[in-house]
Amino acid sequence: MATKVVMEALSPTMEEGRLVEWKKNEGDAIAVGDVLAEVETDKAVMELVARAAGTMIKQVIPVGTTLPVGGIVAWLGAKGEAVPGGEAAAPAPAAAPKSAAPAAVAAPAAVPAVSAPPASSDRVKASPLAKKIAKEKGLDLGRVQGSGPAGRVVLRDLEGASAQGAVSAAKAPLATGRASTGAPGVVFEDVALTQIRKTIAKRLSQSLGPIPTFYLTMDVDMTRAAEAREALKALGPEGKVSFNDIIIKAVATALVQHPACNAWWMDDRIRIWHEANIGMAVAVEDGLITPVIRNAETKSLRQISAESRDLAGRARERKLKPDEYTGSSFSLSNLGMFDIEHFTAIINPPEAGILAVGKVREEPAVVNGQVVVRQKMRMTMSCDHRAIDGATGSAFLKTLKTLLENPLALVW
Repeated sequence: MATKVVMEALSPTMEEGRLVEWKKNEGDAIAVGDVLAEVETDKAVMELVARAAGTMIKQVIPVGTTLPVGGIVAWLGAKGEAVPGGEAAAPAPAAAPKSAAPAAVAAPAAVPAVSAPPASSDRVKASPLAKKIAKEKGLDLGRVQGSGPAGRVVLRDLEGASAQGAVSAAKAPLATGRASTGAPGVVFEDVALTQIRKTIAKRLSQSLGPIPTFYLTMDVDMTRAAEAREALKALGPEGKVSFNDIIIKAVATALVQHPACNAWWMDDRIRIWHEANIGMAVAVEDGLITPVIRNAETKSLRQISAESRDLAGRARERKLKPDEYTGSSFSLSNLGMFDIEHFTAIINPPEAGILAVGKVREEPAVVNGQVVVRQKMRMTMSCDHRAIDGATGSAFLKTLKTLLENPLALVW
């Protein structure tokens, strides 16, 4: 009897997945545990594995299709076995949201029609090497003219592909439009939402509206922290730590002293965490993700530095496991590397707080009656007022400021 392969919930928050690549073909023998396909979830690209053995007798959906959790992806069975009638039909496309632009609009007579986008890379004939190189460079093979047999794209066709206008498949426009004045330039493009962008929109829309948020801002003198960084560099590569690493350690240490800020709002109760699991916001293509430094209060700066680099690198490659980006008790967002001095961050529920930090900058300051140049940083805490009061958040920030201005306390 044929067995369904369904879209599994590959992460705790996954509601739907997009099939990125088939790893097995129709007619292939399948063993339990074989990787059947790669699926883009709301946070990463994960492997969909076989839960039963048999032959892949039907691939129900093509590459690029988004399917809700539980939807049928493929059928396994005996070689030559028929697929159960009706159940294997591909799902109808989801109805576009009312706010979405229509898929096609009749253009005014004076405006030249816009040609449809080229076929996606997934449906283009290409050599395995050409596919690999295109994936690494973020090129859409659908925009490359193939010179191989039957128009197949081969390696030589990728030379100068950027000049031909090849673009990332993930950002290929759904539709484009020209100005009604007859100007030749394209004035807009509709870009399909990625799974991570859908999740960001859904999660953060649950924050600012329903959550009564207030903000606390404080300036910190980071001069000693900067001196400590330079001193650690003398130890060699293992001594390399970033301001962000130091801030993570200081935040974790301060949260232990102020557990009321290390909390989740659970509607009918407040969950106080006894370990500081710090969510570290990392910018990735089309969005951001927050890998978690677990038990950061117990780890050295060296450990935090190594772990944060590893997690950030794999986050950008979409290779994090679900338990590596879930379960944070408090989050940190740092835009200092983008030359941002001050901003406010949106709370990621159910967490009750998030800290936004800006760049470390030189400023004149009065020290012992003398005007000197000091390295300053501005930090702003967003607080869920249902769980954290103003005095509670202020006490936490005061401790955090003391730790950052006296970094030896972090290793004492």
